[in-house]
Amino acid sequence: MVRANGAVSLRELARVVQTSEVTVRRDVRALESEGLLDRRHGGAVLPGGFSRDPGYPQKTHLATAEKSAIADLAADLVEEGDAIVVGAGTTTQELARRLARVPGLTVVTNSLLVAQALAHANRVEVVMTGGTLRGSNYALVGSGAEQSLAGLRVTKAFISGSGLTADRGLSTANMLSASVDRALVQAANEVIVLADHTKLGADSMFQTVATEAITRLVTDERTLLDDLTSREQHALADCGVQISVASLGLAPDAGHQQPARRAAPPPSGLAAGGPLPGQRRPAPHGALPPPARLAERIR
Repeated sequence: MVRANGAVSLRELARVVQTSEVTVRRDVRALESEGLLDRRHGGAVLPGGFSRDPGYPQKTHLATAEKSAIADLAADLVEEGDAIVVGAGTTTQELARRLARVPGLTVVTNSLLVAQALAHANRVEVVMTGGTLRGSNYALVGSGAEQSLAGLRVTKAFISGSGLTADRGLSTANMLSASVDRALVQAANEVIVLADHTKLGADSMFQTVATEAITRLVTDERTLLDDLTSREQHALADCGVQISVASLGLAPDAGHQQPARRAAPPPSGLAAGGPLPGQRRPAPHGALPPPARLAERIR
């Protein structure tokens, strides 16, 4: 299984071979002693391991303006009294800082950074998962985190990752993070992916959310200035994903020729508020804001 997939969790191994995780852990330890695989917390990988996900210190300095604009736009999708889940990441941390103003909001998260951003928000209730701390991104992962999400139901999930493509959906470089992200997504009626232009068209080892499960993508206008990311947006829209593009106020000569305005328009057919023909409509409860509110952000 490790040779076929690059990595596997102890839980999945125990399920496939129909034995306990204790037994699997002992066998994995023996295989490691023979040099056939490397153990990781909660799983095993091929010798040499998989590509490392950049840690928080590196991520916090990347695309800061874009993450801020995306967070502004995504915050408009949250309404008073909503119950939502927010995954780990620097973009979701930016979103959390803006959610402190939403009264009656309940936020479930596995991110210490998200919880810290909301720690002094008197009108927001914060619920944290259990789990094991992954220090590189200050997130709680593992079976404890996943089990604490079992049976949970919320209106929306806000999640980020390492890459997003129309073919594969959202992905990340860490197996344990991917597993918790999948549990977060399963708890929500709507799945909203926050991904700046550096993520669009990129792919990583572990899939977290298939394209067909994504309700909406919130991204930045730099995705409109590059052929690859622009094509990826069109492909995602064709798959039924609603697209919201956050303005950065770029000048008309910043890589493309457009009439003078604050931001380039979304590609033809991309939705600012409502679904395109053939797209899924959001669930009746936790509905998205009227198109005018999102259009103001895009303009």
